[in-house]
Amino acid sequence: MNIDHGIIDGRVDLSNGLENVPILIERSSTVKTFPEFQYSPDNTEGPGCSIDPSEVTLPGCSCVSHSCFTDSCSCLQTHGQAYDSTGTLLNLSRTDSAYSSPVFECNALCTCSDACSNRLVQRGVTLRLEVYSTEQRGWGVRTLEAIPHGTFVCEYAGEVISFKEARCRQLSQRSEDNNYIIAVREHAGTGCITETFVDPAVVGNVGRFLNHSCQPNLFMQPVRVHSVVPRLALFAGRNIDAQEELTFDYSGADSNQLPVEQLPTQRDAAVQASRTDDTPKELQRKECHCGANNCVQFLPLDLSIIN
Repeated sequence: MNIDHGIIDGRVDLSNGLENVPILIERSSTVKTFPEFQYSPDNTEGPGCSIDPSEVTLPGCSCVSHSCFTDSCSCLQTHGQAYDSTGTLLNLSRTDSAYSSPVFECNALCTCSDACSNRLVQRGVTLRLEVYSTEQRGWGVRTLEAIPHGTFVCEYAGEVISFKEARCRQLSQRSEDNNYIIAVREHAGTGCITETFVDPAVVGNVGRFLNHSCQPNLFMQPVRVHSVVPRLALFAGRNIDAQEELTFDYSGADSNQLPVEQLPTQRDAAVQASRTDDTPKELQRKECHCGANNCVQFLPLDLSIIN
């Protein structure tokens, strides 16, 4: 499923014009074989998905101002203000519990303008990013400009699938294959847990090329826009310099994301039942090459998305 990449000033645009800015591929990397996948800046409905991620299911505000204000916007009154006037995520304090406050943006049913300060992730990528070939970790992503702490970078977008489909895909992989599936758990009160499984292997965006690091410079934050299905948004966890590789921790450190293998839910029995002596080798731990001082030597289980 190769896509026809667009050409921008002699450079290849991985997104083929689907992003606000071109997602460039390093010149020296264009001669190498690129993974086959369909580029999509947004999540798509995959097997077992009970809700179409593109369907507008959340209520909107009736604000008529250029940008919403907390004292008059129903969205902000219900969910709180997530960003400051510069578009920086406000809740940047990460706790040992690895949980963060939910983020809801204004949506297609809201009457505020597209420039509203409560619309950020839905605008897509605005930074200049480049996919390139790393020395030890296959394909990676680096930024071509400095990124301030708390800035939205990109989504981890792909097919939204069910738990059953996620397990099926894992168990059908070969030992040399990489597993792109991210599992996110969200807690909304006692006993209320929402799980989202996203796989960008076949349909995905630039996020599929992000490598793991035990000392990452990005963190993941679920953000709801039009649908109850969250977008897996990646924000800068610190100030990032131009030419730095962009990474996040696949295990969910500094976020509320967990590997499929570690989901302590009622589905555990099904997980155990699906394990046999024939379980593919890719479910075993893979060596980590992030180079961080605190490297744990192995990638988290089930979140190997290195290309």
